Amino acid sequence: MTIEEVQQEIIDEFSVYEDWMDKYAYLIELGNELEPLDPKDKNDQNLIKGCQSRVWLVAEKENGQIQFRGESDAVIVKGLVALLLRVVSGRKPKEILENEMHFIDDLGLKQHLSPTRANGLLAMVKQIRLYAVAYDRLEK
Repeated sequence: MTIEEVQQEIIDEFSVYEDWMDKYAYLIELGNELEPLDPKDKNDQNLIKGCQSRVWLVAEKENGQIQFRGESDAVIVKGLVALLLRVVSGRKPKEILENEMHFIDDLGLKQHLSPTRANGLLAMVKQIRLYAVAYDRLEK
């Protein structure tokens, strides 16, 4: 599936829920399904700056694709991490850079998250894009 198709799939999944409490519950469920990070990966180098809760993001390039792993100590944020990883993990750097993460706006996440969580979400997206830029430049 393309990044666009995955984003549309996420939008469709969330459209089943009319109430935001149900959407939050689904986010928590997604976060609970996220594979925990190895404790050695929970370090300052992988810590996302700009998040109120602690969020770690690990990126490793394998066979031309970036494999992302991540975790948070907050349940809703962990669900946001799971959504982002679903969209970008296993992608080529160029593919990440050529696509916007529009599902965030389409779902209304920024409007329904606290300002600090919304800022943290944007910080995660920014870090993912920075990894993509770095790995893209290494290919050249």
